[in-house]
Amino acid sequence: MAAWGCVAALGAARGLYWRPARAAAGLPGSSCRRGYAVGPAQSPPTFGFLLDIDGVLVRGHRVIPAALEAFRRLMNSQGQLRVPVVFVTNAGNILQHSKAQELSALLGCKVDADQVILSHSPMKLFSKYHEKRMLVSGQGPVVENARGLGFRNVVTMDELRMAFPLLDMVDLERRPKTTPLPRNDFPRIEGVLLLGEPVRWETSLQLIMDVLLSNGSPGTSLATVPYPHLPVLASNMDLLWMAEAKMPRFGHGTFLLCLETIYQKVTGKELRYEGLMGKPSILTYQYAEELLRRQAERRGWAAPIQKLYAVGDNPMSDVYGANLFHQYLQKATRDGAPELGAGGPRQQRPSASQSCISILVCTGVYNPRGPQSTEPVLGGEEPPFHGHRDFCFSSGLMEASHVVKDVNEAVQLVFRKEGWAWE
Repeated sequence: MAAWGCVAALGAARGLYWRPARAAAGLPGSSCRRGYAVGPAQSPPTFGFLLDIDGVLVRGHRVIPAALEAFRRLMNSQGQLRVPVVFVTNAGNILQHSKAQELSALLGCKVDADQVILSHSPMKLFSKYHEKRMLVSGQGPVVENARGLGFRNVVTMDELRMAFPLLDMVDLERRPKTTPLPRNDFPRIEGVLLLGEPVRWETSLQLIMDVLLSNGSPGTSLATVPYPHLPVLASNMDLLWMAEAKMPRFGHGTFLLCLETIYQKVTGKELRYEGLMGKPSILTYQYAEELLRRQAERRGWAAPIQKLYAVGDNPMSDVYGANLFHQYLQKATRDGAPELGAGGPRQQRPSASQSCISILVCTGVYNPRGPQSTEPVLGGEEPPFHGHRDFCFSSGLMEASHVVKDVNEAVQLVFRKEGWAWE
């Protein structure tokens, strides 16, 4: 099985699926001022937050009011976080420091770049591919993002299209008026980076297929399909995401679905990934845990971070991912950390956390009364599975430990569970 979905299969085979009780918790809100310090006797935190962004803190470019209340609870009177917090988003078409600045302005508190995990952030660990010539797909600052992740030799879709103008033929306006001379001086491409949804899907789908079917030399034609194909690294598997519109929008997972379907139809073989990153990948949660640990060390909090609380709005990415990581932590505690597969990233420090608790909010993709609900539909049928092909379906993994109205209620819930008070 490709990428990290094998861990879900391992859990299913061994009967390890964790089926937490669904708790439709709705804690009463309270209006509080900034500064919730509970006095000098407050012990160092042993828990931390993994906060999704879209649908939890913001909708499009608008901050959700409950997020402002939540951060008043999370900050002390000196404007510092009382517990470690990282922001884990499946967005990727933005620079890490730009996302941190955007959050700082929206939330009214300082957010550092190393508190933000974009969908492709764990690609920094895939040093095996950092020197290879990689075709990069996405939009926005794709070259800067790729280089920031460690990839030193990247080719953009526009560069490839300009080098081989006969490849992009869907848009009649962009077709060449004359037949260009063939090129044989374009260095071979050695892999594909999928950082996020592109703008021109038809162009990216066509050129990625050309690269895979030609083994990295799209100006040539091979008699047989090369398989295994060139390495493909992808991030952000979200089929849908929530912006200002009333209904969810297509995410990068929809683009991946198109690419996988086309490759399967053309070749009769399965498109394989060397790495799938972003929620619900276990690797993303390992990376987030490491950032929480570093944050706690910088603040001088000596106690290990043993509990992670993951707050999100998407049952498939946020809840499934948190529950899958909880399952992984439970197995690691009992049997030692399982391997995540060959060809993967360099090793990180072993997990110190013992649990990852999923909390689902109702301010984004999830609507308990809408078509995106994970409750069975009329007739007792299971709702459609919106997860990626390489992740096994399990209704238990999509059941949140707690369901609350918004992120403010989520923070109150956690503080009460941990015995933390506020003034």
